[in-house]
Amino acid sequence: MIKLIVTDMDGTFLNSHGDYNRELFRTVVETMRENNVKFAPCTGKQVERVEELFGEQSKDFWILGDSATRIKHQGEFIYQSLLSNTLGLNIIQQLESIEGSHIVIACTPEYAAIKRDTPEHLRRLVRRSYTEVKLVESYDDIGDDFVKITVYDETKQCPAIRPQLSNFDTLAYIVVSEDAWIDIANTGVHKGTTVEKLQSIVGATEAETMVFGDGFNDIELMERAHFSFAMRNAFEETKAAANYITRSNDEDGVMHTILQLLALQRKS
Repeated sequence: MIKLIVTDMDGTFLNSHGDYNRELFRTVVETMRENNVKFAPCTGKQVERVEELFGEQSKDFWILGDSATRIKHQGEFIYQSLLSNTLGLNIIQQLESIEGSHIVIACTPEYAAIKRDTPEHLRRLVRRSYTEVKLVESYDDIGDDFVKITVYDETKQCPAIRPQLSNFDTLAYIVVSEDAWIDIANTGVHKGTTVEKLQSIVGATEAETMVFGDGFNDIELMERAHFSFAMRNAFEETKAAANYITRSNDEDGVMHTILQLLALQRKS
């Protein structure tokens, strides 16, 4: 019996326009409620951005935001794991020393910081995932610890940037989620470990959990559920880690799969 459903957002639940079928989702939410199933968006997006996307109903969700470094439910953060300020600034200094067109998004519990000289088109891209955005002259102006640090490179050179961060491999979790993105979190903290923590909190086993993903950072997520689904548009490595393949994000694959499996569950 399914008790917990966890889904990545970009490229998985959200379509190519960064949106979703709200009418269909109302049916999904009602079906999950009837079956006493808990719903958990698990994403690199800022928690506040997830709340903005789903509106008032998000209070009942278990939001694993900021690259699954935080869990929020009913308006309260019940878990977070932070990179120390010193370590985070050292990583940022290394990133800024690497040649290229990449930008750094430094996320604290309160805001996502980008440099004031960030081009406007990249500011707009950042605001698609982060509601609370702060412009800084220098990242050294940040005195808080970090929930995560994200790198975006519009030329898709992140696989080439990643080896230049190898001196931090034992100090932080660093993953190229796709060619344009790198996510950096506290050591040992990723979607798999945070979902494991959530399973313990809500009392759901791997056999009672359904997960959906498309990116490299969803591979650990696939390992936390017997009902693990990669999207048709997912990377081949993610598909290989999943037990099942479902429709693409542009075909509302997550929502249709939820409805189909919960319908089968009611009949069994």
